[in-house]
Amino acid sequence: MNIYKINGIKELIKDNPYVGRGIVIGKTEDGEKAAVAYFIMGRSENSRNRIFYVEGENVKTGAFDPSKLSDPSLIIYAPIRKTENKLIVSNGDQTDTIYDYIKDGKSFEQALESREFEPDAPNFTPRISGILNFSNNDFTYKMSILKSADEEGSACNRFTFSYSPICGLGHFIHTYVTDGNPIPTFLGEPERVKIPNDIDDFTNEIWSALNSDNKISLYVRYINLKNGAEENRLINKNKQEG
Repeated sequence: MNIYKINGIKELIKDNPYVGRGIVIGKTEDGEKAAVAYFIMGRSENSRNRIFYVEGENVKTGAFDPSKLSDPSLIIYAPIRKTENKLIVSNGDQTDTIYDYIKDGKSFEQALESREFEPDAPNFTPRISGILNFSNNDFTYKMSILKSADEEGSACNRFTFSYSPICGLGHFIHTYVTDGNPIPTFLGEPERVKIPNDIDDFTNEIWSALNSDNKISLYVRYINLKNGAEENRLINKNKQEG
């Protein structure tokens, strides 16, 4: 077994009906850009009734058809927020918790000690999060997963992974192993994936590989490490008119 193998992300998700929500963070092959991707999938009508939209430097989820929104508590949030030299990405309102703690001079880990997995028994969906810290024309990053310790949701296990970037390498963490009832929680370390130089290649690779019935939205951002210039791509399965 080659523990240093780097997979194309397509190979990890193309035959999987439900990986849930996913975060990818890494550095492009040429070493010039940081890359961040976040996608959501859904099985229920309420979960599928969503879009991503951009608000300033941040990204938010919203209802595609507000009249069909039955419970916003776990599906409406800001998956991406920027503060100073940091970029935060997560699959829930813990984005705001991390943002508030960072603004108060505290750490990523301290913020997530105050949170746990989602209260959606029997799935107990894990909360996945990431943060990029930019300095000296480079960056470091961390990823986290908060998951139930057992089938009853009686305790929360917290795992944090800290990385120095390597050209062409990214790490991919997602909420579920695959579909099921209850849905099995992600296992192990974030998976090693290739990060191409071209944002469109990466965006298309992810979107085309996600299950066509369950995919909802995808957002990808590349950040130039020398000048901070950003490239952004956003895809919503639900198309807005106009």
